[in-house]
Amino acid sequence: MAISARGTRRPFDIWPGFVDALASLLMLIIFVLMIFMVGQFYLTDALTGRDKAMIQLNRRITELSELLSLEQNKSTGLSRSLAEIAAELRASLAARDKARARAKALAGVAGSSKKALEAEKKLSATARSRLDILNQQITELRRQLASIQEALQASEKKASGQEVKIADLGKRLNLALARKVLELNRYRSEFFGRLRAVLGERKDIRIVGDRFVFQSEVLFPTGEAELQEGGKAQLAKLAKALKEIAVKIPRDIDWILRVDGHTDRRPIHNEKFPSNWELSQARALAVVRYLIAEGIPPGRVAPTGFGEFHPLDNGGTDEALRKNRRIELKFTQR
Repeated sequence: MAISARGTRRPFDIWPGFVDALASLLMLIIFVLMIFMVGQFYLTDALTGRDKAMIQLNRRITELSELLSLEQNKSTGLSRSLAEIAAELRASLAARDKARARAKALAGVAGSSKKALEAEKKLSATARSRLDILNQQITELRRQLASIQEALQASEKKASGQEVKIADLGKRLNLALARKVLELNRYRSEFFGRLRAVLGERKDIRIVGDRFVFQSEVLFPTGEAELQEGGKAQLAKLAKALKEIAVKIPRDIDWILRVDGHTDRRPIHNEKFPSNWELSQARALAVVRYLIAEGIPPGRVAPTGFGEFHPLDNGGTDEALRKNRRIELKFTQR
């Protein structure tokens, strides 16, 4: 069967559609690639920010580690300090307990020391009284010295033209005083030599420096100021030696025999002697009165009491206390 030319169909052409589809696919791929690139950009930026954050985080962690190490060191130091404080607290508590025990012990003996404390108070009152007297004497001496100073200043003004004579007079006066002192020392040595000869070598009668020392037991009973017979015999020998020397001493030497009473440091408190002051004074006065009775002029002797305040031995043994109980005789100028 023959087909006419008008009725012949064209073959189907797919190429344009394929091109359109391919172009669309290409555009889609390009769009996807663009989206991927944009996403990659933002992802890279995000990752970069994360890396920075990680670096900062690591730095912060390092700083925190260092701070933690410092805190650990401080904690170790605090622990050590707490241990030391605890040890000190234990020591303080032990010391407190010892102090309480000692306070109880002291409270136990307080009653026995009450009398000694009262005697000490009375002794302090006596000492204050004597200190007041000494202060008054010092004030009077200062007034006299001020008067002498004024007189000397006036004399210096008057004698300004006679300085050479005054200097020469001063030298002669010093020489004369030196001669008097040497002469007095010679008589004192002779006096002590005679005393040693008449009293003999005894341990309880000795020479100490420029003083002749009698132990109190030689002259007085314990705690008393009445001369015993043996003491009177020794003082009679002393008075005889002193009278023999006194007649040889020139009249221009104003000598004196000072009698000093000393006690030991043990307190005394009774009706006769409220303290060691009174006991030492009473003993010195008893010796002076006996020497006067033996013919020594009253103007050549002087009693002085020193109590327990000038010991020869600061120890507390019986021997030291015995050595401090004494009568000292000092041959000197008034």
